[in-house]
Amino acid sequence: MIPPLDGLRVIEGSAFVAAPSGGMTLAQLGADVIRFDQIGGGIDHGRWPLTDAGASLYWAGLNKNKRSVAVDLRDPEVREILTDLIVDAGTFLTNFPARGWMSWEALSARRPDLVMMAITGNRDGTTALDYTVNAAIGFPLVTGPVEHDQPVNHVFAAWDVICGQTAALGIVAADRHRLRTGEGSNLSLALFDVALAAVSALGHVAEAQVLGTERQRFGNDLYGAYGAMFDTADGRQLYAVGISPKQWRSLLEATEATDRVASIEADQELDFTDEGDRFDARTDISAALGDWIGRRTLAEVAERFDALGVCWGPYQSFSELVDDDPRCSTENTMFRELDQPGIGTYLTPGSPLSFDGALRVEPTAAPKLGEHTEDVLSELGLSTAQVGALIDRGAVATA
Repeated sequence: MIPPLDGLRVIEGSAFVAAPSGGMTLAQLGADVIRFDQIGGGIDHGRWPLTDAGASLYWAGLNKNKRSVAVDLRDPEVREILTDLIVDAGTFLTNFPARGWMSWEALSARRPDLVMMAITGNRDGTTALDYTVNAAIGFPLVTGPVEHDQPVNHVFAAWDVICGQTAALGIVAADRHRLRTGEGSNLSLALFDVALAAVSALGHVAEAQVLGTERQRFGNDLYGAYGAMFDTADGRQLYAVGISPKQWRSLLEATEATDRVASIEADQELDFTDEGDRFDARTDISAALGDWIGRRTLAEVAERFDALGVCWGPYQSFSELVDDDPRCSTENTMFRELDQPGIGTYLTPGSPLSFDGALRVEPTAAPKLGEHTEDVLSELGLSTAQVGALIDRGAVATA
């Protein structure tokens, strides 16, 4: 079975999340992604969480299915070799400063049909990270308990991940353009712009500009519709949602609350076919549904909810996810039990995209730093003696 991106070679010079996740996305669809790093590892090579031996689970997670080249980036000969590598591949993904030998001007002069994706923090090239972007974008001021009056950051690097997916899509789009026209593309992508685009698409910019209103905190309640957290009799929590008419009817039937909620609807002169009216009456609705849920264990609620097609999910820790949820296991065909050298065997996903019900590309372990240095340089045309000389003087390194 031919992988979807078979034949696409991407050279990646990166650190942290956005660019590495973009490269990983392409690699998991069959692209030959070759990441180059400073000998000894870049600034993200030892990022937490770490094993007792100091291996980064973070780095391993973001570099599956790639090849690794370890080099001395300060060495002029190495920079020329990396330039040759990028020119030969024709596609370059980076969040390093795109200047000097890594600039579009320098690289495209050697290969006019180059596709280059340069990720920056802000559009003007200044530094930004997911955490600073999120602070400025508005969400921390509407996240958290209703009574809380300080910003609450989410712990998921959402903007980095979305940026990585956008970068991967941009490269695929530019490669398609190159196949049709023979033209290269100088792509730039700012992390802050990714967040701005998402916030705008979700209506928050228009809400502030057109309506002149400021979103409030609503805790865990689903804004503008019905979704709420509930406690079960055995001390667990779950989240249940009723957005579509079917979801709403199923939730009422499952909790035996149809008549009681109808009374709330009539007493307050609301129309619960309107999801906005459900939101306005959410406190009373939750009290009605919570009476039934609170008298039952999570297992009992789950059995009935699943039988009636309720849209819901349990709150669970990462450990509970791994230990108890069959979706996070090899029952899910996305996962494989994979041996990661230096770390051990653990669940590793391939691409979440399913092609005809199956993975097109098997997940492979993240490479050891410099694991493919000799192979990649040989493929570039360097002789064994030339590669050996580079190794001997410390210009490149192998695993």
